[in-house]
Amino acid sequence: MRILFVCTGNTCRSPMAEGLLRKLASERGVNVEVSSAGVAASEGAPISRHAEAVLKDQGIMDFITSKPLYEELTDWADLILTLTQGHKRHVIQRFPAAADKTYTLKEYVEDDKAVLNDQEELHQLIAELELSKVLGKELSDIQTARLTELLRAIPTYDISDPFGGSRSDYDMTAGEISAALVKLLDKMMREGLL
Repeated sequence: MRILFVCTGNTCRSPMAEGLLRKLASERGVNVEVSSAGVAASEGAPISRHAEAVLKDQGIMDFITSKPLYEELTDWADLILTLTQGHKRHVIQRFPAAADKTYTLKEYVEDDKAVLNDQEELHQLIAELELSKVLGKELSDIQTARLTELLRAIPTYDISDPFGGSRSDYDMTAGEISAALVKLLDKMMREGLL
């Protein structure tokens, strides 16, 4: 299994996710290839000093430098996990062939049945909305109200951005990422993907 994490500059969140997943997978004895990239990254920039410190505190000494997101990376990945919904939209718009394997990290590991049902209903309503637009029709008032209700009810799946923040901001973001990565490995092992 090859997993690609994507954030903005590939200096904070996605490199932390990369290093943390590599360590967690190793501790569980599962084989996973991990990389990361940024939608607005330059090639070869060092990760932020706080991100590096967070990883070192976890015993992770990986040498990670930034790289921009490019097609070969999206082709390489079996699964693309973004750190925000904005990153997900960017990946899908720029690399439409990767749409079926691109999720936000938190969205992919969501396990609340009620939320999953709401997501399915939302996707159906959005499809109906798109079809209605093509046919020159509008959604009914009931459908529009339900669409609004679902959009408010479904949780946000963005991982907070610590860029420019303090070390404690990075620790909080790393905690958020780590919790999602544990759920990721549990899900993948349960589904026989690892």
